[in-house]
Amino acid sequence: MDQTRPGPTPKSAQYPYGPLSYSGTTFSSRPKHFFFSHNPVTRRRVHSDPANSRMFRNPRRAALLLAAGAAAAGAGGLLDCRDSATAVSVSVSTPLRHFLSAASTGLLSRNPLLAPWQGGFPILNSFASASDAPINASNQGSGGISDDSRCGRGCLGRDSIANAAAAVGPAVVNISCMHEIHGWALEKSIGSGTIIDPDGTILTCAHVVADFQSTKAVLRGKVSVTLQDGREFEGHVINADRHSDIAVVKIKSKTPLPAARLGSSCNIRPGEHVVALGCPLSLQNTVTSGIVSCVDRKSSDLGLGGIRREYLQTDCAINRGNSGGPLVNLDGEIIGVNVMKVWDADGLSFAVPIDSIVKIVEHFKRNGRVVRPWLGLKMLDLNPMVIAQLKERSSSFPDVRKGVLVPMVTPGCPAERAGFAPGDVVVEFDGKPVESIKDIIDIMGDKVGVPIEVLVKRANNVSVILTVIPEEADASR
Repeated sequence: MDQTRPGPTPKSAQYPYGPLSYSGTTFSSRPKHFFFSHNPVTRRRVHSDPANSRMFRNPRRAALLLAAGAAAAGAGGLLDCRDSATAVSVSVSTPLRHFLSAASTGLLSRNPLLAPWQGGFPILNSFASASDAPINASNQGSGGISDDSRCGRGCLGRDSIANAAAAVGPAVVNISCMHEIHGWALEKSIGSGTIIDPDGTILTCAHVVADFQSTKAVLRGKVSVTLQDGREFEGHVINADRHSDIAVVKIKSKTPLPAARLGSSCNIRPGEHVVALGCPLSLQNTVTSGIVSCVDRKSSDLGLGGIRREYLQTDCAINRGNSGGPLVNLDGEIIGVNVMKVWDADGLSFAVPIDSIVKIVEHFKRNGRVVRPWLGLKMLDLNPMVIAQLKERSSSFPDVRKGVLVPMVTPGCPAERAGFAPGDVVVEFDGKPVESIKDIIDIMGDKVGVPIEVLVKRANNVSVILTVIPEEADASR
């Protein structure tokens, strides 16, 4: 974490990596190790091959092989096959169940090793019973795919993305600002937003509704807000924060407005399915989907200077006009606000996590701006592998299992005045154990000018308690 006094953020941050390429690989869905054939020659080979005889000598192994063959060949309804010692779940389609039932009957009847099982072979009986199971047409769509009635929280079903979009869609708005001087229209800014309160409170991006000169946000012009149902309102910018690129806009309506639910971003994992909504190029009601690629992409990774920020990285399609639109989980809850993408690459989009946004909104309500304490430290998260490597380099490195390393201290900063030195490991901050830079940021909150005790460990396990008084970060930079 770069806690040196933040410098100017470049107008167009350069992504530090070259172009990305994608190479696709085609995999055959045909099973390679399992086959069922009525060809007489093939059947003779099965019986005459000693290896195949050994394969079916163990009935339990034969059951598992049949189940594996089914799983490799297709997908459909769920079968639960259990005996006293074996439990197998196989996903197969109805035509495949008929085929496997017939194939298994032939295999068992012609293999003397499996003759004792012909009357009660669990896999065979399950194939037969499943083949004759009635089909509930009411639980299937036009494509023959079952509904999501048994799909739990976070489960990706046939209608999961559509349901998530339907839950949030009515609250997604199109925002446009026309910047005028002496009656001349100079530029039009377009973006998206989400109503988060029926009273008309809208979350969006700061760059959609404001320009920043020094520390003050200058409105781009008249803010026009259009709802999904076609209603138009004039919006008023309540607050905007340049560093996080988050703004709050308010509209007034005589009737309650549709509002989206806020979720949480703290438990999101890479690979989870997400949905992005917005109005790219002013095309309202646009929905795209993808997965979470990274849950804690640092602003420094993207070549962005200034105060440290973290983003959710996704591969959702984001275009001009999506800025300010919601990133939604499959439960229809907002987990982020889409703010930017990498123009030179596909599938690299970024959103501000909703947990950070909630804190920003609280700052707006309490202070009228976002108050960010500044220590002047450059910090690094420690994990067991990094600690082991540092101890290999220097046997005097303190014996810690977790903490935050301080590799650099800015001259003249609050941390230097408190006595911090390069090589210190922060293990407690304000009486609370810390494992990451995020822990320190969360503990500080907006405590500016408030003394905080910090326990650090130094070389040869020397423990020192320091008292630091954070200053407010220079918002003009």
